[in-house]
Amino acid sequence: DTEDTMAAIANTVFAGAALGAPGSRVARRSAVRRGPLPLRALAKETTEREGPVSAFTKAAKNLGVGLMAATIVFVPGANAMPTEVIGDLASLAANPVQNARALLRNALPIDNKQIREVQRRIESISDDLRVPGVRFTGVESSVNASSKIVTSDAAKILAAVAPEKLEDGKQALALLTQELEDFKVVVAQKDKQEVPVSQQRVLSLVGRLEEDMVVGFPFQVPSPYDEGPLLKGRATVEMEVRVRDNVNVDVGVMTIVIDGFNAPVTGGNFVDLVSRGFYDGMDIQRSDGFVVQTGKPGVGKGGADGFIDPTTKKERTIPLEIQPVKKDKDGVPVYEFTFEDVGKYRDEPVLPFNAFGTMAMARRESEPNSASSQFFFLLKESELTPSGTNILDGRYAVFGYVIEGQELLREVKAGDKIVSIKIVDGAENLVNKSAKAVPVVEEIAENVDAQ
Repeated sequence: DTEDTMAAIANTVFAGAALGAPGSRVARRSAVRRGPLPLRALAKETTEREGPVSAFTKAAKNLGVGLMAATIVFVPGANAMPTEVIGDLASLAANPVQNARALLRNALPIDNKQIREVQRRIESISDDLRVPGVRFTGVESSVNASSKIVTSDAAKILAAVAPEKLEDGKQALALLTQELEDFKVVVAQKDKQEVPVSQQRVLSLVGRLEEDMVVGFPFQVPSPYDEGPLLKGRATVEMEVRVRDNVNVDVGVMTIVIDGFNAPVTGGNFVDLVSRGFYDGMDIQRSDGFVVQTGKPGVGKGGADGFIDPTTKKERTIPLEIQPVKKDKDGVPVYEFTFEDVGKYRDEPVLPFNAFGTMAMARRESEPNSASSQFFFLLKESELTPSGTNILDGRYAVFGYVIEGQELLREVKAGDKIVSIKIVDGAENLVNKSAKAVPVVEEIAENVDAQ
């Protein structure tokens, strides 16, 4: 009924408060009085009933997306969203991109219409795959149009490739052209099983070409944020986790892409800590059905919330850093403030909380610039919370996505161990790397090895 639906929305929305989602000042005071929600119990309750996504689906049908967007505002206060904005937000697309690789492609700082059109058409095949039996007419149209573009506009595509990457760009374009010809054969044979495989092969080459088009770094990181570790590009890391008492998995590995193009300070801070071995041997410290979180130094390490710089003997913190889709002339992210704080109610972040396994920095609720080493993965897939309307976008700094092994996040629980996080690609993009120090969790790592 309506009362249960309202409760489902409110519970799911207010779950964000435990991450420090800053609603109005009135809401923050009220939350302090009530104390944090029992998220584990909430997750169990929503799972037993119909699941958080189902609850949101039912809520949207019964009450409308506009009411859901209004609920997110919490209680009117000094920072509350103006009423006239809610309608604009509610009219945003109800089907945001949720694929991590697609989000990363979209986030690349390039502007080549031809390759972007190929990307759009090949990604749209996912809609055709959802139709029972596969809608082959749609697949055929997308493949043929893409093939025509890469053939007739090859010169325009290569003209956008960075000079130092031109040879790789030529090779990638040749492979893409051939792959699209092979895809035509798959379509002609109406091979349902091979369509998604061919789609991913083509998109992999599209992504490679798009990465070849990135020229230098897109903006100058302003002072004083440029003084610490910076990730001037992208890096790929592998996170290995040992899972206890689980019949499904003993040890699992996730592959994560860290996006320094849009979060150089946040990404640089994380990759720098990875290079120190900071997270190796650390516990997973929270897993409640909404997020998986870790990064707080272990017991016996001073009780700090974050990384203690061995040089300064103080906690190293970084500013809140969120890149909006609608950039200013200098192309610099918004630093130190949430989108709400600076009046960017309609803005969407380049790196949104849309994918299962979105990776972001945790921080103290009322202190946007208090992030240090703690991070979290978002578990709840936001089917009905497009960019710009959920309680996390514009408030927390996303800096990466899990692209392989996402299913591990469904298995891990508090107390499981991070065996290691290793940089497997892009280490050269880390600049201002801090001095190598003894890993803060060395003692814990030794205990893991002994088990």
